[in-house]
Amino acid sequence: MTLAQTAKRAQPSQHNLKGHTAMTPSSPSSIPVVLTIAGSDSSGGAGVQADIKTIAATGCYACSVMTASTAQNTQGVFDVLPLPVSHVMQQLDAVFSDLNIVAVKIGMLANAEIVEAVANKLQAVRPRHLVIDPVLLSTSGRMLLSQDALQPLQDRLLPMADLVTPNLPEAAVLLGYPTGDTEDESIQRPTEMIADLQRLGLPAILLKGGHADDPHYSQDWLITASTTTMFSAPRIDESNTHGTGCTLSSAIAAYLARGHSLSSAVEAAKTYISGAIRHASQLDVGRGKGPLHHFYQQTVEQQTIGQSSLISPSIKLTDVSDITQYKP
Repeated sequence: MTLAQTAKRAQPSQHNLKGHTAMTPSSPSSIPVVLTIAGSDSSGGAGVQADIKTIAATGCYACSVMTASTAQNTQGVFDVLPLPVSHVMQQLDAVFSDLNIVAVKIGMLANAEIVEAVANKLQAVRPRHLVIDPVLLSTSGRMLLSQDALQPLQDRLLPMADLVTPNLPEAAVLLGYPTGDTEDESIQRPTEMIADLQRLGLPAILLKGGHADDPHYSQDWLITASTTTMFSAPRIDESNTHGTGCTLSSAIAAYLARGHSLSSAVEAAKTYISGAIRHASQLDVGRGKGPLHHFYQQTVEQQTIGQSSLISPSIKLTDVSDITQYKP
């Protein structure tokens, strides 16, 4: 069964695009809780570690369920150890039985058993917001999801999501395009993917265009069944981009948890990640592609007022330009 066939058969859930409102907090002062379900990055730049930093930096409380432990640094991924599915299930039970989770972000799931376990739990608890970053490949080309996990990911998890955030190579895999070389013509012409992605029948997809060869702009496309919105921002000349996909999807989940609409959450997340990339070189971490500066706002605030204090989690929506809407 194809993803498109499965998506058409999937029943609407509580966390599709229409009718989104933020979960009512238990008290006026309670902070929105966002759960990340993902793998660990031993260097701290991606995975659960990047998610937790992002969620905290954007004004929410982060909790986590770890699916795998990876041995990696800024130069590559050297080993992947999926955790026992029983332990993943225990983590899920622990957080959902105690915490008022408003939004869930899913990253690396490693294998089919974990995909099925996560799908079963989310079908039972029905979180208000669900963002899925389909982590299939590392930047260096290492597979981070077993081949037999792709079908249950497509059939069971993706149709439940508010938003799926593939980059161009990941979208090519989901669509069944020839894979391998990121210089492939289908990846370098992302607008040709949009109609195919719309036919999948998912509530919304954010196609990330960072792998395209435009030297001046980085463009992402928010795709729904009827419309496509393009977000365009100047491409930043910065080599420290480790963990950008994890960071963007986590920021979107956090802004959804704070009550933003989907398009507003994407815009705010892009603004946040632009700043985190722009200030990444200040960290000077590792010998390869270093991490983003997730707390750049706090650093800027300290430099501005000359004292150590936490800043407001509000994000100024000024870095994302040239937003156009069209119907293909």
